[in-house]
Amino acid sequence: MTDLSIIVREVEGATVFEPSGFINAHTVRQFETGLEDLIGKGCYNIILGCANLNYISSAGLGAIMGQIEKVRENAGDIVLCSLKENVFAIFDTLGFTQLYKVFDLEEDAINSFKNADGQ
Repeated sequence: MTDLSIIVREVEGATVFEPSGFINAHTVRQFETGLEDLIGKGCYNIILGCANLNYISSAGLGAIMGQIEKVRENAGDIVLCSLKENVFAIFDTLGFTQLYKVFDLEEDAINSFKNADGQ
């Protein structure tokens, strides 16, 4: 079984949350706790950087859905970037590309928050 690792970093007023590996039944709690911790610290501009994400299950998608309301209530958002083709297909098939902004590049995701703030 492949583990999940998560890197969190601050970039220009946004928090980049980068899972690497697989988000599945065995790792979803780690993923969910990481998101909850960020939001609990008041981080509401979240970029889910997926360059090293190999798979996300419906449980992982549910973890994102479980946090979006709180984020948006605080004038923030969760945006996605750098999705591998197979991971994009999962998000797209389940309609997440209609609910979340998806960017090819992290820089574009960062800029989306700047533009939202009127900068």
